[in-house]
Amino acid sequence: MAKAQINPEKARWLEVLGIAMPLCLSYIPIGLACGILLHAAGFNFIMTLVVSIVVFSGGAQFILASLLTIHAPLTSIFVTLFFLELRYALLGSSLSKYIKNESQHFIWLFAVSMNDENYAVNYLKFATDKKWTPKDGLLVEHYSLISWSVANMVGGLIGSTISINLEVVNFALTALFLYMVVMQVRNHLTLLICLFSAVLAVFFLVLTRNTLGIVIATLIASFTGFLIENTVRKHSKDPDNNWFLTKIFRPIATRITVEDQQERREMKKVKQQLDEDRQEKVPSEHDD
Repeated sequence: MAKAQINPEKARWLEVLGIAMPLCLSYIPIGLACGILLHAAGFNFIMTLVVSIVVFSGGAQFILASLLTIHAPLTSIFVTLFFLELRYALLGSSLSKYIKNESQHFIWLFAVSMNDENYAVNYLKFATDKKWTPKDGLLVEHYSLISWSVANMVGGLIGSTISINLEVVNFALTALFLYMVVMQVRNHLTLLICLFSAVLAVFFLVLTRNTLGIVIATLIASFTGFLIENTVRKHSKDPDNNWFLTKIFRPIATRITVEDQQERREMKKVKQQLDEDRQEKVPSEHDD
């Protein structure tokens, strides 16, 4: 009996949907909670939908709702959100080399649809999957945007009848950010900079008593990492084997894809065949 196939025609949009599905599903509980919190801050479900599409950032929307509930000044809200979202300049720069050949309209659409989580998925796929294209990355962004926006809107609709413990949401957001960090740690330098930025973030949060401390810590840690890597590559005789830039052990599944493994097996077979053909052409000593 033939087994039913989910994607018999190998439609690319469906394959990308399968890759983005874990991210989309993870947005549902967090998006519902964010919609409920926005409703508590005075947003109706239509405005909640608009904010989720325009802002498309869980951290920014949670902070926006929190600041509105305590009647914070608009200038304080704008400044806080500006510096909080400034990190996308760093995230976008790391993906720019993969989409630099696309049109300006595509790059603009890709930029406005990016957030932390779909960035992590796209960065991992661009770095490990040779078949991953900018259009696939844009599909991931749109799938996640649809999932997040719908969850926000539903949360806004049911906000008046359901209340949840938002401490669970804070834990879920922390787990998502930890996932992003773990997937990007590839060498000793990135691990050290992650730890350094965490220490700086705690220090500046205590010092400034504001989320601006996170921005300051991020800028200092990023500049420090760039300075160390640039110095190592300039003055080290063998930069790739320098301790700072040597890779940390990772599970093989996170380093090479199934396609890479298959390609290596095929190349190995071709090499073996060439070696056998070469040996047959070389005359033996007995033939002399």
